[in-house]
Amino acid sequence: MEQKSIDWKSIVGMGLIFIILMYWFSQNQADVEANPETTTETSASTPDTTPQLTSNNETTTAPISNGVFQAGSNEVITFENDLIQFKIDSKGALIQEALLKSYKTYDSLPVYLAKPSEKDHQLDLVFVTNDGRKMHTKDMSFTPSQSMNGANKVLSFKANVGPSQFLEFRYELQPKNYMMDFTIRSQGLSQTFNTADAPQLNWEMLAYKRSKGMDNENRYTEIKFEYGDGSDDYTGQGAEADEEEDKVSYIAYKQHFFTSILLTDTPFKKAKLISENIASQDDEQDTYTKKFNSQIELEYTGGELAYNMDWYFGPTDYDILDGYDRNLDEVVDLGWGIFGWINEFVIRPLFSLLTKNAGIPYGIAIILLTICVRIILSPVLYKSYMTQAKMKILRPELNRIAEKYKDNAMKKQQETMRIQSEAGASPLSGCLPGLLQMPVFFALFKFFPTAFDLRQKSFLWADDLSSYDQIFKLPEGWDIPFYGDHVSLFPILASVAIFFYMQMTTGQTMQNTQQPGMPNMKFIMYLSPLFMLVFFNNYASGLSLYYFVSNLITIGIMLVIKNFVIKEDKVLAKIEKAKAAPKKKKGRFASKMSEIMEQAQAQQEEQKKGKK
Repeated sequence: MEQKSIDWKSIVGMGLIFIILMYWFSQNQADVEANPETTTETSASTPDTTPQLTSNNETTTAPISNGVFQAGSNEVITFENDLIQFKIDSKGALIQEALLKSYKTYDSLPVYLAKPSEKDHQLDLVFVTNDGRKMHTKDMSFTPSQSMNGANKVLSFKANVGPSQFLEFRYELQPKNYMMDFTIRSQGLSQTFNTADAPQLNWEMLAYKRSKGMDNENRYTEIKFEYGDGSDDYTGQGAEADEEEDKVSYIAYKQHFFTSILLTDTPFKKAKLISENIASQDDEQDTYTKKFNSQIELEYTGGELAYNMDWYFGPTDYDILDGYDRNLDEVVDLGWGIFGWINEFVIRPLFSLLTKNAGIPYGIAIILLTICVRIILSPVLYKSYMTQAKMKILRPELNRIAEKYKDNAMKKQQETMRIQSEAGASPLSGCLPGLLQMPVFFALFKFFPTAFDLRQKSFLWADDLSSYDQIFKLPEGWDIPFYGDHVSLFPILASVAIFFYMQMTTGQTMQNTQQPGMPNMKFIMYLSPLFMLVFFNNYASGLSLYYFVSNLITIGIMLVIKNFVIKEDKVLAKIEKAKAAPKKKKGRFASKMSEIMEQAQAQQEEQKKGKK
């Protein structure tokens, strides 16, 4: 066998290539380390290593590149009270971190409304100088100073042009308050700014998932804002939604149970608000719900900037927000019109009475609230229950009429209406109370998912009444459209209760009174529980608990009315008595309806004769 010799040329060649690569790598690494901007951009996804406390007091020795403002210092300052801790960077005078001290996420992590990452939270004031240059405060280094205003902490950041010429971002924090005063003002810069170009304030933020239900949390994450003379609006849930309004007085980045709000004493001239739905665009990620961006047009006053504002970082709690008397309660979506009024003046006070005043556990409070709502609605619902019970008693009589006039639909309808009227069981009188309770139904549909007090409150197997009550997790990779990747129990119980309720009230009626051309009511009877089962699987378990208990109470009331209140023999006797009694003169409306039906019947008979 031939012995192979060592290929020294290949070895030398590979060695030279390795030396060249190592030299290139070392030179490239040195360039990256020498350029901080490159380092920031290429490592945007790595955690911020800035110390938690103020420790970097190095002052930049050379003026920053804009050539107008003097260099400031590079440091991150902790600014806090008992409720919230901010970390504010002197570069851009930016809130880099906002930590709520009293709350945890569903998996016991701290609740941050801003994290020390450049892409998570950004505030940038953009203005144009007289020589046409566009300046960004996010790129400027400010000089910080701290002081006290009584019990309030004050943190000022100034970008200086001269001894009495500066641009200032000023923060003032009161004890035990989520609201922080925020001021942007300039002094002596009227000759520096080009006042013909309106300055623009850009505020960006990423919304994080903080509860176990991404879909449920994202459903209530949006931009809310006030404009004009106190009107309020929101951006909605589209893949990318935007709104533009004049005279905007506050902008709220609502992240379901936590919110960041920028308020101003002097309404912003104009603001464009953009919401990008990250969760709907990328269902593979499980971190972010939405991205918010506000482009705010400011105005100069006498050639200077002067805006007194406030910044709220805290819970979306109705009581806390309402206490500021700035119309911030509108950030909590209680519903519009009558639905909002019911929640504000009936449901909320009643629920607070049960939980905060009486100290009742929240799951039990929902059950008691359900009972209270049913008692309040009992006068309205009683007529409906009575009508439904009477209709079952009348069923044999109505079946006889249907058989007798099976070839004459108009006559059958007339006789059916007569029997129902004589027994006081008009279907219209039974439907009307049901319609009257619909506002309460929709009001509660809004109340439970937005009730901050339900957050992380447990009941039975539900560990969080503001989220779904998972009892079974589907296998990995299984995600049923519209249903989800888990099974919740309260929606199943509510669906079963709804099915039995509808079976009791309308099941037999649907089977016997189905008319040609009418919707398949039997299908609707099965559709309603199915709708509850599928679409409520990802909703707040407190809402499903309410509907379950509500339908149980309704079924119980109907059984009591049927077995103990309405006597079948008395209803039938009333019908027979009405048959034998002299016919009363009909009212104008009844006479007109009877005349119309008789004319329609006559036309129908003429058409039959014509066909023969």
